[in-house]
Amino acid sequence: MQDSLIHLSSAGVSLLLDAGGDDLLAIVHWGASLGTLSPEEAATLAQAAVEPVVPNAVDVPIRLSLLPEGWRGWTGKPGIEGHRAGADWSPRFRTSRVTLDGAVVEPSLVESSAGTVVVEAEDADADLRLVLHVQLTDSGVLRAKAVLRNIGATDYELAALNIALPIPPGAREILDFAGRWGKERVPQRSTLMVGIHEREGRKGRTGADAATVLSVGVPGFGFGAGEVWGIHVGFSGNHRSYAERLFSGVQVVGGGELLLPGEIRLKTDEEYSSPWVYGVYGNGLDEQASRLHRMLRGRPEHPRRPRPVTLNVWEAVYFDHDRDRLFDLAESAAPMGIERFVLDDGWFRGRRDDTVGLGDWYVDDEVWPDGLGPLAEHVRALGMEFGLWFEPEMVNPDSDLAREHPEWILATGGRTPVLARNQLVLDLGREDAYDHVLERITAILRMTPVSYIKWDHNRDLVDAGHGCQGVPGVHAQTLGTYRMMQELKRRFPSLEIESCSSGGARVDLGVIEHTDRVWVSDCIDPLERQQMNRWTMQLLPPEMLGSHVASGVSHSTGRSHTLGFRAATALYGHFGVEWDLAAATEDESRELREWIEAHKSYRELLHTGDMVRVDTSDPTLNLYGSVAPDQEAALFVLASIGRSEVAPLGRFTLRGLDPDRRYRVRPVTPGGAPRGLIAPPWFGQDSNGVALTGRALMTAGLHTPAMYPESAILLDVSATS
Repeated sequence: MQDSLIHLSSAGVSLLLDAGGDDLLAIVHWGASLGTLSPEEAATLAQAAVEPVVPNAVDVPIRLSLLPEGWRGWTGKPGIEGHRAGADWSPRFRTSRVTLDGAVVEPSLVESSAGTVVVEAEDADADLRLVLHVQLTDSGVLRAKAVLRNIGATDYELAALNIALPIPPGAREILDFAGRWGKERVPQRSTLMVGIHEREGRKGRTGADAATVLSVGVPGFGFGAGEVWGIHVGFSGNHRSYAERLFSGVQVVGGGELLLPGEIRLKTDEEYSSPWVYGVYGNGLDEQASRLHRMLRGRPEHPRRPRPVTLNVWEAVYFDHDRDRLFDLAESAAPMGIERFVLDDGWFRGRRDDTVGLGDWYVDDEVWPDGLGPLAEHVRALGMEFGLWFEPEMVNPDSDLAREHPEWILATGGRTPVLARNQLVLDLGREDAYDHVLERITAILRMTPVSYIKWDHNRDLVDAGHGCQGVPGVHAQTLGTYRMMQELKRRFPSLEIESCSSGGARVDLGVIEHTDRVWVSDCIDPLERQQMNRWTMQLLPPEMLGSHVASGVSHSTGRSHTLGFRAATALYGHFGVEWDLAAATEDESRELREWIEAHKSYRELLHTGDMVRVDTSDPTLNLYGSVAPDQEAALFVLASIGRSEVAPLGRFTLRGLDPDRRYRVRPVTPGGAPRGLIAPPWFGQDSNGVALTGRALMTAGLHTPAMYPESAILLDVSATS
């Protein structure tokens, strides 16, 4: 093939690709827009990206392809790892065809906006074919995947298929996430040194400690400024993300599925497709997140109707399913303005605690002699939707299913895996196990008017072997889960599914292709949620984040918080309640109704606007919110999350407004002002607020009110001219 350059540009992002010769596709530039390029300018940029040959290195410049190749002299993490009985372990692919949105790419420069490039290549000696897919979305998100086919006569064992994206040398600060059960998405920063910063997920699910979005940026980048390049692997099983800096100064971010030994053995004409690997550039973390949010909101399957205010009864009743009490809870919920009632764990055969019954998906006729229909119909008659909890991939050893089909349990080495939460994992890579679970869920959904499933997944996959030989089964299990979710939605087109996994341990862009929201964490303590909601939004928009008002004393931490702080924290998300409403006082019920009304009045703004997280001068102050796309309105949450060494804190500024428009900013306090609030003069008489230009609000700002720690107020920002 002759020299070809492809320039894709969308939403302020440019992707300049070198598809010249028969080498694999290489990225010349990925980052801020380059504007319109002439063929000569594009060719010069491609030439300018070629490194010089230095002493003690290979005698030709190393060309970094999207799938880095060892034969070129690349000594970093390889794009492909595999072999055929010890041979064909270092392939040299030759490109035969490149298309852009289906049209063959001709030599010279091709300019386009968003689009998809497909590269077809082959190594005739190694008997391997490769197809690379590279897409720049309308929102400026880059995503890529690779499909490898074995065209040889013998098996090819694949160990890894990694996509790598180059980043500039000035990007030296890493931000990714740690976490654990009940405290997901804990940010951590480090410096990118020579070597590799690699995050592996070996849990068979995304993990509470997943990197989520692994970003590398200019030192000191924040929410509002500082160039940053991030990587996310859109897969819910084992995976890896990494940032690498070589001795030559070349830097990449990359990732792919983490394959267990022998997990992918390609027979003749079999192929393996990697998950999509997402690259997200932004000037500041908010711009990076906004690109992901816009991409997700642009999908046809993205939930469009207002997100129903949800009551989940878990923390109200736990396993104690009493018919009369649940009917009463429904009757308490409807007048509050709640729109969806979800029955959690404990409704199926023998399920009085977490040690028994999991996998036996039959309604417990001792607790529900008439089935779940009467409760569901009662809920619907009150004007609410009915939702139901399942954990389809799991089984208790003490269950009829485990006793009847021990061969359906993922295991290897002739042993039973260690228990976690008293349960084991069903092998959804087996057709018989898959069919059984699918048909049992289908039967329940056909008997009961269920519009929403809370899909849980409460343990890691350990010794997850498939079949009589116990070969690794995580890959097939993950695809089986996706397949079942997809099939249930095909059978029940209006069904919505929440991804829950011990809380937030399955939050990724793979599962979100099949689900409508995620449960951020099993911990609903608002102080913890201030951090967890904030950082989960680096990947997902707020309308996809289950965000509930819990009881006054947190189930997970034992802390006590006011209803105002609990509700203000839950407001910016898919709002709901996880609280025994029967225990609420009359004043608490009134206040909760006011917060639900406030959420509904701002719901469209919160769930369609651009997220803004303000870089505050003091870590004890969180300031975040949503600005309407037309900049007509905004809502911010001003939250005190600790005690500073100074008081009051001084001024705060807003962001995302039109600098030339005039706005009125007024405090909003559903249920009344929080305890300890000392208002500054700008609050005005009757909390009417103040009117200023967007430029003044974003440059000079307003004085922070004095507040007790762990309290919050809302700021309504409305354009007046």
